[in-house]
Amino acid sequence: MIKILVTDDEPAMRQGLADNLEFEGYQVQTAANGTEALTKLTAEHFDLLILDVMMPEISGFDVCRKLRQQKNDIPVILLTAKGEEIDRVLGLELGADDYISKPFSLRELMARVKAILRRTNSLQTLDSPMESIGLLDIDFVNYLAISDGKEVKLSHREFDVLHYLWKNKHQIVRREDLLKNIWQYDEFPTTRTIDNFILRLRQKIETTPNDPKIILTVHGLGYKMV
Repeated sequence: MIKILVTDDEPAMRQGLADNLEFEGYQVQTAANGTEALTKLTAEHFDLLILDVMMPEISGFDVCRKLRQQKNDIPVILLTAKGEEIDRVLGLELGADDYISKPFSLRELMARVKAILRRTNSLQTLDSPMESIGLLDIDFVNYLAISDGKEVKLSHREFDVLHYLWKNKHQIVRREDLLKNIWQYDEFPTTRTIDNFILRLRQKIETTPNDPKIILTVHGLGYKMV
């Protein structure tokens, strides 16, 4: 089981993160300060460290610096209420893998946790539902879209259209197919409605929406995801 160490001097934040991570299936331990975190990291192996920056005695920056000096390459997500660019740059220069400012969305944090664990191969034993489509990482089960570590807002209907295209990738999907399978003809949309949905999706997943490379138009028929 993947083990995560949560370090934060605020008891409510520390316990809240631990509870949510355990709900996601991770094994979690907590530390109330940097000294305790370093002791636990020396005593046993963890797959990820979630580390508050602003702590008394030893800051998160100092913990991160000490770990890298000790050649400990555990992935680190820094948490802080400070949003200045210089702090973000400093944290990454000290060897942190990601940086998220308080307040933050729990869904965003969980997505970043999964992304880092996937990069370090720690998620090889987990059934991750994330799919990469263009600029987005998509969790179709939980209706979650992430781009560059940030949550991207998609409507449920946009998720449904994207999911249908993804399930039928490399095949021509007629507008009538989308009307039948997504709208089920109960709302009586026009094919123009379909085109508007495709336009909005392209703006979110394509690098150059006006020159799409992922959702292609098949003139006179419909669309194809490649």
